[in-house]
Amino acid sequence: MTARIHGRTHRRTRAGSEETAISDHDAQLLRALHDEHAEALYAHALRLVNGDRQRAEDLVQETLLRAWRHPESLDPKRGSVRSWLFTTARNLAIDAWRRRSTRVGEVFTDDLPEPPEVIDEAERAVEAWTVAEALNRLSPTHREVLVECFYQGRSVAEAASRLGVPPGTVKSRTHYALRSLRLVLAEMGVTG
Repeated sequence: MTARIHGRTHRRTRAGSEETAISDHDAQLLRALHDEHAEALYAHALRLVNGDRQRAEDLVQETLLRAWRHPESLDPKRGSVRSWLFTTARNLAIDAWRRRSTRVGEVFTDDLPEPPEVIDEAERAVEAWTVAEALNRLSPTHREVLVECFYQGRSVAEAASRLGVPPGTVKSRTHYALRSLRLVLAEMGVTG
């Protein structure tokens, strides 16, 4: 038995479970959504899960699945699509944290993925300028490894591939780049 619900084809199998077929239009919509927002959403998810890449990937996948299941939420008249995606990812991260923290016998040490307190936009702009200035004072090799690993959210293997160097080189450059960045920031009077 096949039924059309919200533009999607739903089919009942013999076992009684329901399968959903993705139409070409839905597939194009998902591809466009992924192409436009996945990188920023992954970076956001990575912050929400304290750098756990696997959990961040799962969070992005679940967020995009929710977007596909609720296309009405993506209507620009209702607000920014990216805001909806970020909010959904944050809610999913909090739900996952709550589920993990209530399991009996599981040791849980992660902090609740709450965003930092609201920061004054002027303060945020000064911080961004300070970090950009500090990065500009680093050598090009140190700067590019930090950009690949921290700003682009790439793994060591991905950064190594993009930079054309072995993974071990990426690791050592990252170590020395962070050390150099700390020294530059200290010279600029940044503490903490």
